[in-house]
Amino acid sequence: MTAALLLLVPMLPLLLAVLVVLPGAERARSLVPWAVLPGFLAVVWLPEGAQAVYPWLMLGLELQLDATGRAFLLLTALLWGGAGLYALEYLRGDAHASRFHLFFLLAMSGNLGLVLAADAVGFYVFFALMSLASYGLVIHAGGAEVRRAGRIYLILAVLGEVALFAGLAMQVAAAGGLHFTQLAGAPLSPLSAALLVIGFGIKAGLVPLHVWLPLAHPAAPTPASAVLSGVMIKAGLLGWLRLLQLDGPGWPELGTLLLVLGIAGALLAAAAGVLQRRPKTILAYSSISQMGLMVSGVGLALLLPDHAEVLLAGVLVYALHHGLAKGALFLGVGVAERGRRPWVMAVLAVPALALAGLPWTSGALAKNALKAPLYEAPAPWAGTVETLLTVAAVGTTLLMARFLWRMWFVADRSEGVPGWRMGLPWLAMSAGAVVLPVFWPGDTGPGWSLIWPLGLGVILSVTLVRMLPSRRLPQLAEGDLVVPVERLVLVLIRVMSRSDLLWRGYGEELTRARFRLNWRRLRRRIAALEAGLSRWESLGIVFLALVVALYVSLLP
Repeated sequence: MTAALLLLVPMLPLLLAVLVVLPGAERARSLVPWAVLPGFLAVVWLPEGAQAVYPWLMLGLELQLDATGRAFLLLTALLWGGAGLYALEYLRGDAHASRFHLFFLLAMSGNLGLVLAADAVGFYVFFALMSLASYGLVIHAGGAEVRRAGRIYLILAVLGEVALFAGLAMQVAAAGGLHFTQLAGAPLSPLSAALLVIGFGIKAGLVPLHVWLPLAHPAAPTPASAVLSGVMIKAGLLGWLRLLQLDGPGWPELGTLLLVLGIAGALLAAAAGVLQRRPKTILAYSSISQMGLMVSGVGLALLLPDHAEVLLAGVLVYALHHGLAKGALFLGVGVAERGRRPWVMAVLAVPALALAGLPWTSGALAKNALKAPLYEAPAPWAGTVETLLTVAAVGTTLLMARFLWRMWFVADRSEGVPGWRMGLPWLAMSAGAVVLPVFWPGDTGPGWSLIWPLGLGVILSVTLVRMLPSRRLPQLAEGDLVVPVERLVLVLIRVMSRSDLLWRGYGEELTRARFRLNWRRLRRRIAALEAGLSRWESLGIVFLALVVALYVSLLP
């Protein structure tokens, strides 16, 4: 029973993915929200430590449900199920709804599978399935801007997969086995550590590997944005929790790196998000900032191994809190597009204030859980990190104020009312910001360390509005660092195509052959290929064929 249920968690979405591309797929699409049911059953019924081995699949796939996996599986099932129900109405009338649900289910399968995977091969296959299938979600709407976002996402996703594969391979070689307990106990070389930081950091939006997030979130349909930000980016966080020996002797160098990058992301992303205009872009930068706080918690656990258990519990609470709140905010953007009633804005304010750390919400619970170990930590970590986290809290308040301000002016002013399929998951996730502290006891009271950053953020927000009556702030390009990189690449291409100096000395024939290359024609061909792959008939079949081929190749 345990083995069948664990395997059904990632396999049911795969089976439905086949059905939604068949003729008359309307009935199959209505089952998409139910694809997470085995995940919920596993969370409720299976005991901690439940595991199963499948020798006939993926070189001996191992699935396991431990305490960390249970928390992540609950969050993953909640958000994918809610977003799946939401998508049924959001995409009503969309001619390409079957294509969306195909990639939605494939990404769902990968996300659910990597949470349960207990071995390197299974984790990598599910991680790759989720990452590559998400490309189909990002480019669903089509258009030049969307294709650019998809192109950048795909480049970084492939780079991350290569780095992750190399890092995992090095760890497997060092450990002499595939199970995560063996990998976590194996020595971690500087090169494998760097590869794992890159591989997981791209997915987690770690600065400076974050540039795909502010582009992909506005491009993707709203239900896809909710799962991208709410759960998929946490796959990188889960990877670090699985592979790093956080309860061991500690690793100050790696811990310092993750702490610095995490805090830098929390602060810089908040500043960049305030300078955005589109609500979904603001939320994307907010996710980068919040993930930075979680990554800093992992870094502190490596620096302070005596406090690792408490810190990791705080990271788990923060992941649950952020997933529910951010999912509610993204779904709320789509609800507001159907009608800007005052109650819509009022409900949107609940998860926004929770992210800012309002007392008696999940935000207060998460922030206190992450800060609690710092009071017992030695200098200089206690004072320095607490101060930086407090500054980040002010930045989060500014971000949420900016988001609500922009939502008020860009939301549809009609009196339309969204249907229950959109409203129910949105309201449920919004309620999670209040309900989570009931099921996860902890300190949520109005401590001074929570109140004054929130109050200062509100004061700064009001001051900015009064100083800028035209409601305009300086604007930062979406994707920030990717813009100068794109310009540099274009300059290099032009230089290479116009200059013969690079090829001088290689022979006249080689020179002629190089200059015969027409860069403009090449770009047109690439665009045509990308447009062709964007059709679900071709890309969907190719993707399913790759999944089948990968499965066959891993059979013993």
